Amino acid sequence: MPPIRDKNSRNSIDQEGRILLAISDLKNKKICSIREAARIFQVPPSTLCDRYHGIQMKAEKRAAGLKLSTNEEESLIKWILDLAKRGLPPRPSLVRQMANHLLSQRGNQQVSEKWVYRLVNRHERLKSRFSRRYNYERAKCEDIKIIREHFDRVRECIQEYGILPEDIYNFDETGFAMGLCATAKVITGSDRYSRPYLLQPGNREWVTAIESVNAMGWALPSYIIFKAKAYIQEGWFDTLPDDWRLDISDNGWTTDKIGMRWLTKVFIPITNARTTGRYRMLILDGHGSHLTPEFDHACTENHIIPICMPAHSSHLLQPLDVSCFAVLKQQYGQLVEQRMRLGFNHIDKHDFLMAFPTARTMAYKAENIRNGFAATGLVPFDPDRVYQQLDIQVKTPTPPGSRSGQQSSPLSCFQTPHNPRQIQHEATAMKAFYKQHMTVPTSPLDRRLDRISKACERQMIDMTIVRKEVHDLRAAHEKEKQKRRRSTKRIAHEGGLTRQEAQDLVRSQNQPNQSSQPVANDPAQSERVASPPRVRAQFRCSNCNILGHRRNQCPNPIGN
Repeated sequence: MPPIRDKNSRNSIDQEGRILLAISDLKNKKICSIREAARIFQVPPSTLCDRYHGIQMKAEKRAAGLKLSTNEEESLIKWILDLAKRGLPPRPSLVRQMANHLLSQRGNQQVSEKWVYRLVNRHERLKSRFSRRYNYERAKCEDIKIIREHFDRVRECIQEYGILPEDIYNFDETGFAMGLCATAKVITGSDRYSRPYLLQPGNREWVTAIESVNAMGWALPSYIIFKAKAYIQEGWFDTLPDDWRLDISDNGWTTDKIGMRWLTKVFIPITNARTTGRYRMLILDGHGSHLTPEFDHACTENHIIPICMPAHSSHLLQPLDVSCFAVLKQQYGQLVEQRMRLGFNHIDKHDFLMAFPTARTMAYKAENIRNGFAATGLVPFDPDRVYQQLDIQVKTPTPPGSRSGQQSSPLSCFQTPHNPRQIQHEATAMKAFYKQHMTVPTSPLDRRLDRISKACERQMIDMTIVRKEVHDLRAAHEKEKQKRRRSTKRIAHEGGLTRQEAQDLVRSQNQPNQSSQPVANDPAQSERVASPPRVRAQFRCSNCNILGHRRNQCPNPIGN
């Protein structure tokens, strides 16, 4: 049964439209009486009479007990939507804190705990929802400039090489922990308060599957990579499809050599027989195994045009990530869960090879694959499908600077209003002044003054919010500066330390070395300290060999 509130809302909107039509006919003298207009347009006569005499609709009236003014609420909503656009939607506590800051500019009032929820109910532009975690690196790459450059490369390659939609492929790797199931909705008893537990094998051994799909809706065989050292068991191939391939690595991840083997053993032989044109396009991510010279050389020799997506953008531009991998892991988790219910509490490689082909058949349907290429804007080529999803702006655009060369106006000698209440007071005084000194009707002037005062009031409220944000940013920046000024010197000590012990160790390390001072109990050291200072020897004359004579002062020089 649909909510009654929506039905009443629609009826109210329809009645409001009929009331406006009735008022228009009454003002244009098409209908003479209000009662007759109410009968023709099927509206209550009392309601039509009130609206005809200027009484507003109840839904449009503003409640008298609201603490924030209309302009303050509009500025607050603008601030909330701006934060949400940047990927930082505020919590109710932060919204309440900003509302209290606005109220503090004109008094000591504060909003209640439930005020934020009533604000959301009053405005259709706001909605209270649970947030989702979103990686900053991924959000930073959701720049329309970066995404547009990617689609420009795709368009240029399609036009330059004449690539047909039937020759566009996408490949990527996806990993599995063999014995882990995803969180799912289950049915349990109503007496349970906490979330129910779902048993799972818990085997975290990693398996990688290299997958590739075509834009027409078909998939290439899987290339499975197990974690092993130097051998492949014969039993692994008992239930393996004929066209699949197995490989091993030290950790179950792909490597440069495995990537080359997939390209030469799987992709090139299979797609050669199904290529319509001369060139094939291969959409791939920036993984290291895809960017080797050998991989690029093999693509060039076989007329394959690789297009690398921007970093952290596979959730938008890669068809496998958009349409297939999530379904594949969900189906595989259900098969593991089903096996757990049958009493098998361990999943090994044989069990994986039995469950994975079934899950892959359910996930890699032709419709899913084609929807993935369409959602990423590749086939049919429609970049707007992706541009519409770019709703996060991590970088806030810089506002234009103010002009410094402006001259002061003649009214600058008057006192400038500093808050919205003073603006309203000035507007009211100007209206009274013009009514007293002007004979012409002042209604157009009143409307213009109302617009000016409303614009100024909103600007002041926006400036109050901006000042609060700047204050918070400066406080955070000051803490970051203090953090950078902290010492990073190492303390030579093993084991735990308290703050006082660490300060004592640092103080002892900074003091001069005490071992360089003389030791009182050492007689040799004390003798060396007590010995007189060294005195330079006197001059000895080279002529007479007498101390104290200089050669030029000797009384018996040579030759006399």
